Amino acid sequence: MEREYRILVVDDEKNIRLTLGQTLQMVGYQVQAAVNGEDALKQLATEHFDLMLLDLRMPGMDGIDVLRQAMERRPEMRIVIVTAHGSIDTAVEAMKIGAVDFIQKPFSPQEIRTLVAKILDPERQQADYEMYLALARRNVGEQHYAAAREQARRAIAGDSARPEAFNLLGVLHDTEGDHHTALVNYRIALDLDPTYEPARRNMTQSGPLPRSHSKLDIGDTYGDAR
Repeated sequence: MEREYRILVVDDEKNIRLTLGQTLQMVGYQVQAAVNGEDALKQLATEHFDLMLLDLRMPGMDGIDVLRQAMERRPEMRIVIVTAHGSIDTAVEAMKIGAVDFIQKPFSPQEIRTLVAKILDPERQQADYEMYLALARRNVGEQHYAAAREQARRAIAGDSARPEAFNLLGVLHDTEGDHHTALVNYRIALDLDPTYEPARRNMTQSGPLPRSHSKLDIGDTYGDAR
């Protein structure tokens, strides 16, 4: 990471504040915490942050009001909503106001690191995607399918808007004879990019019996395989 990004975690639950702080500090971010909306706005009055992780459901000041005031005071700061299960509508409302994304509790350390990196360090995130994709393809070639599946999923966690890793997951399911799940992944890849030919070719060849990966198209670098 070329610079130290500063993150403000706003949550009334102590364990969430500690978990988020430790998770993000481990990968080089500077993290401060606020126990409620009033505390957050007080810190924003005197300090700069690149990103705020804001829980909408806290005692006292309403999370939407905190969001609006934070955006007025620090319009350059990006805000991610932390929401509980069943509060998606409120998170969507917050994004219409100006939040850049939301994450739903419970979440894993890897999920929050991936989301923060995508927002603050997209170039690094793109490099991670290419790395995991290359590793997955190599492991497919070496028939290390479990490792390839994990690496393809990590690539998707880094960039779920690109088709190659979904196509690769389809190939892996085809090698197991899981025709239905293979087709689901090929269709996702084509929904993301209707011109992505490896997924189209694989979808027409997929069948109920296990197939050798050598008979399927694992794709090349994006653009070359279209």
